[in-house]
Amino acid sequence: MTKTPKATGVEPKFVVSGAMNWHLHNTAKGLEKCEGLVGFWSTLGNKIGIEKSRYRRIWPYHLVKLPFYLWAPQDLEEIMRWRLTPLYDLWVRSQPLPADCNVVMGPMGSCKPLFDLADQSSRTVLKVFDAPNSHPNWLLPKWQRECDEFYPGYKIPFPDAMGKRISKEIDQADLVLCPSNFVRDSMVENGVPEEKCFINHFGVNTSIFQPREIVPENPVFVIVGSLCLRKGYQYLFRAFKTIKESHPKARLICIGTSRPEFRKEEPLWQDLGEFYESLSQSEIAKILKEATAFVLPSVEEGFARVLSEAMAAAVPIIATYETGATTVITDEKQGLIVSSRDVDELVNAMERLISDRELNLTLGESGYAAGAIDNTWDDYSKRIYDRVSTQLLKSVNSRE
Repeated sequence: MTKTPKATGVEPKFVVSGAMNWHLHNTAKGLEKCEGLVGFWSTLGNKIGIEKSRYRRIWPYHLVKLPFYLWAPQDLEEIMRWRLTPLYDLWVRSQPLPADCNVVMGPMGSCKPLFDLADQSSRTVLKVFDAPNSHPNWLLPKWQRECDEFYPGYKIPFPDAMGKRISKEIDQADLVLCPSNFVRDSMVENGVPEEKCFINHFGVNTSIFQPREIVPENPVFVIVGSLCLRKGYQYLFRAFKTIKESHPKARLICIGTSRPEFRKEEPLWQDLGEFYESLSQSEIAKILKEATAFVLPSVEEGFARVLSEAMAAAVPIIATYETGATTVITDEKQGLIVSSRDVDELVNAMERLISDRELNLTLGESGYAAGAIDNTWDDYSKRIYDRVSTQLLKSVNSRE
């Protein structure tokens, strides 16, 4: 990877920290390859080989959280991720920032103590908020709305206080990383200046995905992601039931574990789809190569990385704006964008890609051309490095 020339900006030196890992290890490794990482603070082990002097493990949070991760019901485990955050905060506040650090970055819910360290520093330190999902004022109501309709009485495992904390982190940040147009729009609609938002979709490893060559004779639709209300499975199953009436041999392949919020819906559809809790990337690649289309009707999502994987397999996409799909595909060019929560639009899109094989192939080939390159985690991290480098230079110039 080519390092950013010094003349184009100030060299960023990142400390990356998070209580929840998400994609943080991939980002940190990519920044290390840019020679821009001076610290990676994580609750997980250093399995990706960050240079030892840069890595610190957040033991207090990890050890107290571990029993919930191993033995607690999923809902309890998830809510404890957030309720144990004070242990993470305490550890981070006790750490000195490396002398050459000029950028701190963390995901939602993990930024407050990190940003406070930056603000207390005697030097200028850029604060970067990594938004894996939309603004909490969108995320939480959209998620709870689905639960209220399809699982009345169910409360999402997300403390109200954490939503308020995340909002404050966004306000405190100098830069908000948005993985999609949808996330950017959610920020702007909630008062975040658009110039503070940087759209940079997540990376994937597309090298194992080979382009599909033909459209299968019998329809095969694929969805990858946890069986949950937020992913819109409740609408997909209702749409596919209609498809099945006119195409009895049609198949719906669902890859992902079932979440507690879906326990009332799941029994209704057990005979309709083919379910896999977990498959390897190579197994998913093989399934996509034989698919009619990839479908993702989420009602809220930051950016679904499986969209890029489907594009790398030359499979057309049916997805909602809320999946982040409009960041990488254009409606009618690489796929079909449908309205969230609209069963009829899903049915119509699926029928089009069954009946119009030429359109199916054209969308898939166009998606492959648009999505099979520049989509790795190294590419993702390099774009962050370049953007921050430019912003640091502007900050230096403004002080001068």
